[in-house]
Amino acid sequence: MRATSQVLPPSEDPWYTAPAGYQDASPGEVLRNRTAQGDLAATVGSNCSAAYNLLYRTTASQGNATFAVATVLVPRDVPAGTSALLSYQIPYDSAYINSSPSYSLYEGVSQDIKIALGKGYFVVVPDYEGPLASFTAGHMSGYATLDGVRATLNAADLYGLPEDPYYAVWGYSGGALASEWAAELQEDYAPELDFAGAALGGLTPNVTSVLLTINERLSAGLAPPAIIGLLSQWPAVQSWVYSQFTANTRGTYTEANFLAAENYTLSQAESAYELQDIFLYFKSGESTLTGPQVSSVVDQDGVMGLHGTPTMPVFAYKAIQDQISPVEDTDALIAKYCAAGANILYERNTVGTHGQEEVYGDPAATAWLDAVLTGTYADSYSTSGCTTLNVTTYG
Repeated sequence: MRATSQVLPPSEDPWYTAPAGYQDASPGEVLRNRTAQGDLAATVGSNCSAAYNLLYRTTASQGNATFAVATVLVPRDVPAGTSALLSYQIPYDSAYINSSPSYSLYEGVSQDIKIALGKGYFVVVPDYEGPLASFTAGHMSGYATLDGVRATLNAADLYGLPEDPYYAVWGYSGGALASEWAAELQEDYAPELDFAGAALGGLTPNVTSVLLTINERLSAGLAPPAIIGLLSQWPAVQSWVYSQFTANTRGTYTEANFLAAENYTLSQAESAYELQDIFLYFKSGESTLTGPQVSSVVDQDGVMGLHGTPTMPVFAYKAIQDQISPVEDTDALIAKYCAAGANILYERNTVGTHGQEEVYGDPAATAWLDAVLTGTYADSYSTSGCTTLNVTTYG
């Protein structure tokens, strides 16, 4: 039996709605909580003793109140002296609400999460795209990640989170998008949060750069959900873009085929749009998505490094041959942060692709996170300035 057969998906579950008046709550305030449906703890594995869902107030990309859901996973054993919370952003990369981690976790759980639980770390996994599944919307993703940490800390008594834990964010690819936006927005949006660190793998600093890189390639399937997801936060521009579809009603490049991504998982979208020229869905082609109407939104909500500098230590890792987002974009972002006084260890891997680096870079990210989450960061890493290394590692 599929684990998800035990639970309602978000699109059908009335629990995934905010109570009346939630707009008046503070960001990160828990609006409702529950023990996760079914037996999620069993799905996670022997290192997990319990799982909870928190629905909390957060902020959308244009500053309006919205909500999000986070799943808190409780370790079975917490060694003496361990007090740690890992916010793990899954790269669900989809404009489909039923791809949200609070539901997709029932289909399988990353080894990263299982290992963290085995060390006695609490783990929070936010549905950072929010209720509109706003894939690639930077502010929405960053705010929901920050408020997921706030909510987890606010509800500490529910699951026995130790007092005053170290906490850090970690994500790869789409998960790094949410984690990076959280890191750069934190000082302004959540100044009371004192993060121990942020691990960011496979960064995608500019969504337009990604679009131009993946178009007509194997990963072109990322584009329709990314466009739909970002525009969901900007309805006026969304209406304009949707008015620019071609009049085709037959063949591949139809409005219906493009908007089908609203109900596709990542793997379904990758298969459906593989090798396609995404610009052919629009009457004016590429200029529809790179012209001033969309660029005004991308500049606000799709380009990293414009809204603050991370104040916590950062570990960034990237494949030099990354075929989703050019390494030069990440190089420039890191250089900008370093010039502003950030503390960053940046490892550029000479081998591997975007997908492979998620595996190849994992041991270094795990070791770095262990240091920041156990208070031993200064023992093994520089606590000021930046270090950039070209490494050759297969994990």
